[in-house]
Amino acid sequence: MKRALVTGATGAIGPAICRELARAGLHVIVHGNKRTEAAARLVAEIVAAGGAAEHAAFDVTDADATAHVLERLLGHGAIQVLVNNAGAHADAPMPGMTRAQWRSVVDVNLNGFFNVTQPLLLPMLATRWGRIVSVSSVSALIGNRGQANYAAAKAALHGATKSLALEMAPRGVTVNVVAPGVVESPAAAKAFPPERIKTLVPMQRAGQPEEVAALVGFLASDHAGYITGQIIAVAGGLA
Repeated sequence: MKRALVTGATGAIGPAICRELARAGLHVIVHGNKRTEAAARLVAEIVAAGGAAEHAAFDVTDADATAHVLERLLGHGAIQVLVNNAGAHADAPMPGMTRAQWRSVVDVNLNGFFNVTQPLLLPMLATRWGRIVSVSSVSALIGNRGQANYAAAKAALHGATKSLALEMAPRGVTVNVVAPGVVESPAAAKAFPPERIKTLVPMQRAGQPEEVAALVGFLASDHAGYITGQIIAVAGGLA
């Protein structure tokens, strides 16, 4: 059974991704650093539905702590599917943005990608099959007021993905990005009331977490073996 690690698995999109991968027959490692109870409930739900799952907790910005947990996980074999879903934002117009806001967002969204992905690459390459999918945002494609830090970090993730895809392709490992737009969640409901969504999003509705998860699941499957280095928006025509 192939194993999948999903970081940031307790947010709005993460649980849907974990369920999708579990239904596809993968053993899912549910990452949740601060929301460990939510991660444990998700693991129990997946197992109760006949899937396989476990929980792992680490701070993706702490390279040493991340490496320690990943070393333990790799002791059971390569992780062949990685979904980099951990993310953070600290919104503010750039003239009033603090250094801490800039650094914290870059640290989670970009440095966290490196801290988790790099230790898994050689074991994955040795199997000659792998899928790396990172969750970005349409903010990196079209920009967004108050999110210069977030858009910059996610756009850098796009560049890293395209370069890594070239490095990994000869060994059957694909590397792609999914860039959601407005996705239904408690946070999105506060930021995007229905009337604003109708004027902002061509499809005039918010996306569902399951719609993002479906694309992640496809990119993580055998069917997507010839797709790599791509940035795919799931945004209802917004990008």
